[in-house]
Amino acid sequence: MSASGPYRRRSARVLLLDRAGRILLLRFRFTPADPEPRYGWVTPGGGVRDGEPLAHAAARELHEEIGLTVTPAQLGRPVAHTAGYADLGWARGVFRDDFFHLRVDGHEVDTGRMEALERDHHAGHRWWSLDELAAAVEVVYPFGLGPLLADLRAGRRPPRPVRLPWQHDPANGSSTPPA
Repeated sequence: MSASGPYRRRSARVLLLDRAGRILLLRFRFTPADPEPRYGWVTPGGGVRDGEPLAHAAARELHEEIGLTVTPAQLGRPVAHTAGYADLGWARGVFRDDFFHLRVDGHEVDTGRMEALERDHHAGHRWWSLDELAAAVEVVYPFGLGPLLADLRAGRRPPRPVRLPWQHDPANGSSTPPA
């Protein structure tokens, strides 16, 4: 599947869990130049290149953003997706994020391969427990992650991808994450 088609932008992301069942999230600044920046958290991943299969994009993004090398086959098929309209300033239209799941014993994050735009927004990373995720003060993308993570931690993979709430819905007061 390519980035083209009905979507303005397609993203492939990974729900990366460690041996303890914690999820890795990357902290980002909504607007890097803002003197009083706001922050949020997002799963590793990013844009799918034209003609690039989703699992290949997810594997590439893991390597670029956190220094983890995996094969597309290790990621399998997506376990969740979210889609909807967004106006990000630099792009406007219908966006879709597909989420893969991967479990690792552990991983030391290496952000040295991030692209310039990613580095501009990047503000750290951490492994989160489900309890910490439920108590998060800053926004966490994607929305509705808790129940899916509980199932994945317990070894229950959904028979088909779960639809998560769209994170850019102005009605829910959400803000726009970086590219």
